Amino acid sequence: MNFRTLFNRLNAAFFLFICFATLPYHAAQAQTLAEKLDAIIAEQYKPGEPGVVVRVQQNGKVILEKAYGMADMELGVKMQPDHILRLGSITKQFTAVAVLLLVQEGKLSLADDLTKYLPDYPTGGRKITVAQLLNHTSGIKSYTNMASFIEIWRKDFTLSELIDHFKNEPFEFEPGEKWNYNNSAYILAGAVIEKASGMSYADFIEKRIFQPLGMTDSYFDVTDRIIPRRIHGYGDGETEGTFLNAPYLSMTLPHAAGSLMSTVADMGKWDEALYTDKLVKKDLLKLAWTRNKLNNGTLTHYGFGWAMTDVEGHEFIYHSGGINGFVTNGIRVPDAHLYVIALSNNGTKSPSDVTYDIARTVLGLPTGKPKPIEMTAKQLADYVGVYEMDSPETWRHITLEGNQLYSQRAGSERFKVFAYAKDLFFFADHPTQLIFERDKAGKVVALVPENAMPFGTDDRYLRTTKDKPDEPESIAVAQPLLDSYVGTYNLFPNFDLSISTRGGRLFAQATGQPEFELFAESERRFFLKVVDAKVSFMPAVNGVVKELVLHQGGQDMKGTRK
Repeated sequence: MNFRTLFNRLNAAFFLFICFATLPYHAAQAQTLAEKLDAIIAEQYKPGEPGVVVRVQQNGKVILEKAYGMADMELGVKMQPDHILRLGSITKQFTAVAVLLLVQEGKLSLADDLTKYLPDYPTGGRKITVAQLLNHTSGIKSYTNMASFIEIWRKDFTLSELIDHFKNEPFEFEPGEKWNYNNSAYILAGAVIEKASGMSYADFIEKRIFQPLGMTDSYFDVTDRIIPRRIHGYGDGETEGTFLNAPYLSMTLPHAAGSLMSTVADMGKWDEALYTDKLVKKDLLKLAWTRNKLNNGTLTHYGFGWAMTDVEGHEFIYHSGGINGFVTNGIRVPDAHLYVIALSNNGTKSPSDVTYDIARTVLGLPTGKPKPIEMTAKQLADYVGVYEMDSPETWRHITLEGNQLYSQRAGSERFKVFAYAKDLFFFADHPTQLIFERDKAGKVVALVPENAMPFGTDDRYLRTTKDKPDEPESIAVAQPLLDSYVGTYNLFPNFDLSISTRGGRLFAQATGQPEFELFAESERRFFLKVVDAKVSFMPAVNGVVKELVLHQGGQDMKGTRK
């Protein structure tokens, strides 16, 4: 209500009555919204467990700022709103803005070749631009996907030593050909910042971003530094509902890809500054929120340090973070001047769904699963077929039985999907949605699997005329041999793979995850259908199988029997 207009129209006495009668009503409305948001968070983060701090602000005004759960499980300290937590990959947006600051000052260009700043970097004759470092299209191998990454967690590296660790890895694709989330690229972006500015990355962020914005509780994380109100992170314990201290990680490793920490109040200052010219002029800053275009013209969902997705007519600009013992997520909705930030020291639980539901609630949008709509078998038949992504081995098969549509991807089981609008489908028990694309003639030509907040995926499957590919066949393995595999294997600190057998079948359960069946392709090598992964058991030593290897995501992770 505009009280100035009322005052011009009504006499003073009547105006005072309206004010006193109406203000409590609006306060009640605000309280109701805060209570709704509080309930969303409290449902996920329980007292006595590692917790979360959440701040919700709109037009610069705080709707909710509250802490949940425990900051220190050993000392019994509850989480407080001003506690300092690691940001993880939310660091990347600070790195991106630091680059844009230097672009604004004429000290570098987004089109510059990486070798202008790192002349000895082995590109194999490829041109890798600064922009391609920021938008994850460089093709460089991400060092966090290397099998050796777990082995170096506890080792301190200089920046040049860290770059040496991954620089000779083969390229995964030619620059600009694909999008693939890449921590190595942001390490290199940090090195570019240092070369162009003449300052260390940590000093540049502190002096050029944190200090001007009054972010007095934000730091480049240095483990041995005394930082008041910095808290610990936690991971899964050995049994459900228990927790362990997160395994140690040298904070020299994440660097410009993930070494910053902050409070939700400071993050609120950060987001407000992005609506102004305090750091970078708005026209230049828009590049960070512009979807990158690949060499073939395909748009990705990512700009510089942020991802973007459309949610019922609102653009959500967001990024998550995950680092030993901490998970984070932040969403900004510019057309509503809304910001939601959640920083958690519960490494077993992502706050992404919480922040997403909070944003939808503030915007007045429904939360939870979409409501299915009725479609005829003839309409559903439009979607049936085999869809391929990068190769014949990467496929999704859409089938129809009666009036029910199913989706199955390579190496997985078949699941029901339900329409909630034309060309839009959802799974009953998974956040992924399927978006079907049509050509100008109205024929379905592709499908895109997306989460409600599709961070980390630009998968696009093209429809083919092929029959469903043959799936790997499983063989029977003798029970005594299956029994020899039973046990718990430690892959890395606080992460085990437990192997069990029932009724002639073998099962695997990773720490904090559901149990899944393993299917034998040979007597010692098994595959999963729910994820693209395999497990190999090493030959027995003195009659005991002592090791297995988990093959997943291009990594071979050795597990030792406990």
